[in-house]
Amino acid sequence: MRLRPSALLRFYSLCGLLIQGSQGQFPLTQNVTVVEGGTANLTCRVDQNDNTSLQWSNPAQQTLYFDDKKALRDNRIELVRASWHELSISVSDVSLSDEGQYTCSLFTMPVKTSKAFLTVLGVPEKPQISGFASPVMEGERMQLTCKTSGSKPAADIRWFKNDREIKDVKYLKEEDANRRTFTVSSTLDFRADRSDDGAVVSCRVDHESLNSTPQIARQILEIHYTPSVKIISSSSWPEEGQSIVLTCESKGKPLPEPVLWTKDGGELPDPERMVVNGRDLRISFLNKTDNGTYRCEATNPIGQNSTEYVLIVHDVSNTLLPTTVIPSLTTATVTTTVALTTSTATSATAISTRDGALGHRKTVIMSTLELEDPNALAGQTGPDHALIGGIVAVVVFVTLCSIILLGRYLARHKGTYLTNEAKGAEDAPDADTAIINAEGSQVNAEEKKEYFI
Repeated sequence: MRLRPSALLRFYSLCGLLIQGSQGQFPLTQNVTVVEGGTANLTCRVDQNDNTSLQWSNPAQQTLYFDDKKALRDNRIELVRASWHELSISVSDVSLSDEGQYTCSLFTMPVKTSKAFLTVLGVPEKPQISGFASPVMEGERMQLTCKTSGSKPAADIRWFKNDREIKDVKYLKEEDANRRTFTVSSTLDFRADRSDDGAVVSCRVDHESLNSTPQIARQILEIHYTPSVKIISSSSWPEEGQSIVLTCESKGKPLPEPVLWTKDGGELPDPERMVVNGRDLRISFLNKTDNGTYRCEATNPIGQNSTEYVLIVHDVSNTLLPTTVIPSLTTATVTTTVALTTSTATSATAISTRDGALGHRKTVIMSTLELEDPNALAGQTGPDHALIGGIVAVVVFVTLCSIILLGRYLARHKGTYLTNEAKGAEDAPDADTAIINAEGSQVNAEEKKEYFI
């Protein structure tokens, strides 16, 4: 049997339409993630549908809905929308057991299916911090453990101390008995210090099911430690007659008992002037006997500590007179009047003698210089007195030297030379003998005269 060309063409066209319609009838689905206890919406769409039925089934291949007809008796499953192009259902109060692969089927020839995977997130439980036994002594080691269970996938734990993150902590993850969720724990190991007293240690759990709102557990630390002591003085330069207050600042946990004040290893020597009021020591009317080492001691149930302060009482400061400052561009002239009285008496006496008939002369010159004491000057200032005294001394010295030299010069030229003609008459006991001696020596004189010619 042979087909006509026109009939064959119509047959091929019909087959093409059937194939094209079959390719357009394909269900489309999407994977869904939901938090445990939430609601999951499953949607199946078909772009082209020629009145073909749609069906949703669970991971156990149980039919949930066939078109708009509910097939499984489960009050948590509800129909959202049913049409030739879409079939949507909702599953409320989702549990971990609802997780799995759901199937949407389009009943064509053959049946076409599409898979949608439902992921259920396990919400971690609120974390708990264990291992803290209050109080903790300073220097002891502490191990704090933070634990949370029920997370799926495993949660992340981070440690903070006063909002500052702590690194290098131990981390442990264990699978729960249901083989679906996890228990996560983290351990913080450190040595207790007094600076940790009152600090807030936080354990924070982060998980995608918490919608950026982490779960946090907090623990306030209580650390006991021995007192720390410091003495503060109210004066940095204590002087005699003043008062001083020494304050003993002590910190500790528990709070130290009232402090104990001592001086040089013993009790305070003068309770009337040295009064203790709480942590303050007040010393009134300071004097040199208060010098020494003062000790403050603080005690609590953990132990005791002390510190010392060396007190040195200084002499009373001298009162300074007010001074006048003269600017550098100012010129000051000071005039000083000095009364100087000097009395100088100089006398020179020339004695001339003539020896009788020979006309012999002899001259003697004497001089006397007297100077009053220059220290008798009145109203003379220090520097002016020294200057004037020095000048006067130089003048006097030069004058004396000049007079002595002049006297010696005159004595040598007028003494022996002028009386040479009466030589031999000087030793005569009287005038007559002197004349005779002089006459007897005239021959010699003439001889000497002739000798010189």
